[in-house]
Amino acid sequence: MGNIDFVLFDAANTLIHKPELWGRIKMALAKHDISVDDQLLKIRHKLISELIRFPDNTSADFYRQFNSELLYSVGIIPTDVILDDVFAACTYLKWDTFEDTQALKNIALPKGILSNFNSSLTQRINTLIPDTFSKIIISEELQCAKPSLEFYTKALEIIGIPAKNILYIGDSIKLDMQPALEVGMNVLLIDRDNCYPDFKRRISSMHEISSFIN
Repeated sequence: MGNIDFVLFDAANTLIHKPELWGRIKMALAKHDISVDDQLLKIRHKLISELIRFPDNTSADFYRQFNSELLYSVGIIPTDVILDDVFAACTYLKWDTFEDTQALKNIALPKGILSNFNSSLTQRINTLIPDTFSKIIISEELQCAKPSLEFYTKALEIIGIPAKNILYIGDSIKLDMQPALEVGMNVLLIDRDNCYPDFKRRISSMHEISSFIN
């Protein structure tokens, strides 16, 4: 990894997440006497997230499709009743930061965000992680999204720093790692749940970032 002058992050499931999600899904399934292993659920959720693109603004129909595929992937037939219960249990959950985002204060370099998200992200991030990011680049505002290389090249124009001097950190191989590498960025995959143990440029905690840039 060469000289790093700027650290760029994905947002959802990299910096912020919905910590109640897994418990709520399991609670909904328990109503139907169904139990799913935590790690299996997280890995399958990650897999489906790689295969199905999240729109900037999600809807009940989108989550019905997503949850159907998730349930199939863990061996559950997604009946209407189960899908309704999962959706009801998981609607309007709060976003919060991952605990290890405290490590960001130890990164002295300028930082930014590149995310498939709607325009609410800026206020959300500035509330949860204030005074941290100089650039917040959002798909809804640029009218293009990951994994499109156009989104990444536009981000490079906005940041104004050569790709070889940017470190990009995200949780998706398809949406984050591959396109960032294609435009010439350095990358690290944040993999807290050990979904991709064989990926070479991988960290399990934000606390590991400093060792790559110092």
